[in-house]
Amino acid sequence: MSTFTRRSLLTGAAALGLGLAAAPRAGARPGIAARTGGIPLTREDRRVVVVGSGFGGGVTALRLAQAGVPVLLLERGKRWATGPNAQTFPHATQPDKRILWHRSDPMLFGRPMLFEPYTGLVEAVPGQGMTALCAAGLGGGSLIYQGMSLQPTREVFDAHFPAELDWDLMDRVHYPRVARMLGLATAPDELIETENYAAARIFADRVRAEGYPLAKIPMPIDWNYALAELRGEMAPSYTNGDGAMGVNNGGKHSVDVTYVAAAEATGLVEVQTLHEVTEVARAADGRWVVHVDRVDLTGAVQETKIITTGTLVLAAGSLNTTRLLVRAAAKGQITDLPDDLGRGWGTNADRIYVWHDPAAGFGAAQGGPVVYGSKNWDDPRHAFTVIQASIPPLSLDAGSTMLVGYGVSDGRGEFVYDAGADTATLRWPGDGDRVIQDGYIAPAVRRIAGPGATLLDTNLAFPSTWHPLGGANMGTVCDLDGRVLGQRGLYVLDGALMPGNTAACNPSMTIAAVAERALDNLVRTDVGTII
Repeated sequence: MSTFTRRSLLTGAAALGLGLAAAPRAGARPGIAARTGGIPLTREDRRVVVVGSGFGGGVTALRLAQAGVPVLLLERGKRWATGPNAQTFPHATQPDKRILWHRSDPMLFGRPMLFEPYTGLVEAVPGQGMTALCAAGLGGGSLIYQGMSLQPTREVFDAHFPAELDWDLMDRVHYPRVARMLGLATAPDELIETENYAAARIFADRVRAEGYPLAKIPMPIDWNYALAELRGEMAPSYTNGDGAMGVNNGGKHSVDVTYVAAAEATGLVEVQTLHEVTEVARAADGRWVVHVDRVDLTGAVQETKIITTGTLVLAAGSLNTTRLLVRAAAKGQITDLPDDLGRGWGTNADRIYVWHDPAAGFGAAQGGPVVYGSKNWDDPRHAFTVIQASIPPLSLDAGSTMLVGYGVSDGRGEFVYDAGADTATLRWPGDGDRVIQDGYIAPAVRRIAGPGATLLDTNLAFPSTWHPLGGANMGTVCDLDGRVLGQRGLYVLDGALMPGNTAACNPSMTIAAVAERALDNLVRTDVGTII
């Protein structure tokens, strides 16, 4: 492969992972005073503040509002409105400032990406031995994830989650509720049989030939958009693999257009975008104090806010929720936090490969986002999944496509406060995922690719994960409903609550289902007493 092609494929690999009126500002009590440098300071009081608008934050805002509770939903990123032939999202093969959060490490895809500052989609957070990637924008990770929405089997779920979560109830009520909200559907055969989906068919044939299980992957997509593209009714976005950093044509049921839109429609949820929470603390009276920077599209601070609330829900993702709490504990801003805070962090054993085989006939235009996967879940302790994903459109047939694996792993890292940098930093053991990746995922990938293929393991060049999990784990830091132990009115409902993996599935479905279960309980027990 040429250097250009290899870099383009690495960019595409790393890009995998996937108008309502504002509500009244219930309970707001603004008071503005001048700050040093002329930046105004605003003070407010709110009943409930939710930090983060991904799967956990979106579920929380909607279900509390439906219970009659006014909610302020804070999101550090911007709104990314799409529609047919829109140019909202950046193209993976032509990255620009929209791809990068303004404070991100520039080594986003294993090479420098130097742009003018912008409140872009992805932040790379480097740690010792691992770079973790997290999204910014209304809808969180659902904006840029491929959309795989997998529910684990009972056996794998029970092997890695507390039995008290009650698989039968989750399977009967909460996973199906998420599936309905996201409009999950598998790709129609009519689409898969077209020229653009040759890579998906080749993957399916190889998986069957090697005796691995094969299934269509449920996706939060209206596949009629992809069919319309093939009819020439809108510019390609699904059908040429150009949706790795967001689907411009719409039809993807991300959290912003499902849960958050429904929450705003209640009239009880106010969404404030471009509001970045910088620190949290507990006041002497037991209420929560949230420090916020309101920024412009370059990340420059326009206003600072100090918001007090009786109920604080952290749903800023595993990285940012954990960093906020570890920093608050180290600086004495929140005392008596559980000792295991920051520990139990995992990568979901992510692995991304470039599968290069010029004789295979993958094609230059590869439809996506994801059609098929191989769920190898018979052994719950070593369960893993392999999927095929399209490469972004290139000007030539690169003879390549992508294979992505993830699975269960016992490897765990931790976040530790760095006083010099005034932040919590990740420490990851170098052999953390070795058993599942080297012993199970890699052999399956090699067999599926076949003896004539070349496999480029992108994680060897750039150890990274798109699925950071844990840090405020259920059972050690929080209870199963996200209540932080010993901290009245403080909740964690996002990937930080997960036990370091999500049972051989990508995290979105399980984070949302656990949040749905938690909100059923919190509405019944905490609303009116704590919330």
